[in-house]
Amino acid sequence: MSHTYPKLHNAMWPGLVGKEEGTDHPPISLDRMLELTANAEVNGQKFEGIDYFLFHPHTDPDASDDELKAIADKIAAKGLKVGSLVAPIWPGTVGDSAMGDDEARGKFVLAVEKACRIAKIFNEHGVREYGVIRIDSAAGVADWTADPEANTKKIAETFRQAAQVAKDNGERLAAEGEICWAGMHSWKDMVNLLEAVDMPETVGFQADLAHTYLYLLGYNAPEHALLMEGYSDEEFWAAYKTMTDALRPWTIDFHVAQNDGSVHGTGSHDKTGRHCPADDPNGKLDIVKCAGYWLEGAADRGIKHICWDGCMFPNEMLETQQTWNTILDVMLKVRDAHGWD
Repeated sequence: MSHTYPKLHNAMWPGLVGKEEGTDHPPISLDRMLELTANAEVNGQKFEGIDYFLFHPHTDPDASDDELKAIADKIAAKGLKVGSLVAPIWPGTVGDSAMGDDEARGKFVLAVEKACRIAKIFNEHGVREYGVIRIDSAAGVADWTADPEANTKKIAETFRQAAQVAKDNGERLAAEGEICWAGMHSWKDMVNLLEAVDMPETVGFQADLAHTYLYLLGYNAPEHALLMEGYSDEEFWAAYKTMTDALRPWTIDFHVAQNDGSVHGTGSHDKTGRHCPADDPNGKLDIVKCAGYWLEGAADRGIKHICWDGCMFPNEMLETQQTWNTILDVMLKVRDAHGWD
């Protein structure tokens, strides 16, 4: 059965994250990523929008209003909407560590301010009608472990400052749980951080199928593992329910993805959950069934779209049109099974 919601988006940051000039995997331009997205089609169905990373070379976070309106025009001309935005919160972009010193944490909040400004321009243009602003702690797990309690408290304080900026601009922040981010590297630490922030109307969770699979296995937090090697199907779904029951009430943004159980990183990006093609024979996830655990009650939490994340796919894979058709096909299956009107 076809549904109107959630709208189906493709991410633009796979053309940027982990890409390095002068290598075999240089950045892929926004124009090319838009072209590949707009050209994808399955049985007459197409992607309806994009999620977007607010940094070079796709976007100057300090671009003028007119430059940003021109980008909005370009996206709209492809028949696409803009959904969730990735704030440039990492060191080397605008931001810095959410558990760093006052200067670093000030940069983190500044990155969210810049994201809110761009969001406002896209909203007023009309190309953006829904979505959140994505953040993480922009700090490593090894530094966090020196004093977990104090560092979680510091991250929570930074998130609250950023959340006040978002709230003042009518935006919500979604913290994406990944095993490489301090205080967000296990399902239990992620819940603890969200509870410490304690602003559920403004700060929630962005669930990604690839990253949350590694939560189950306890990468970087073996004490919080819910599965042991050689687990059975019954054990998997029991563990999946435990994790999603804890995080789903916080989930305000959702990434469809596949994972083969390994970690991966390229360029300056730390190792995190490996994103695999939707039809990867080594994929560990029943994508459609897993998505249902996260999308239960999604409309009540304000979710209006879902996004495919193919972060750190090799360029040859990204440049192949069939890659995106295959992804769109599984996205349509997710909506058919769990969508709403």
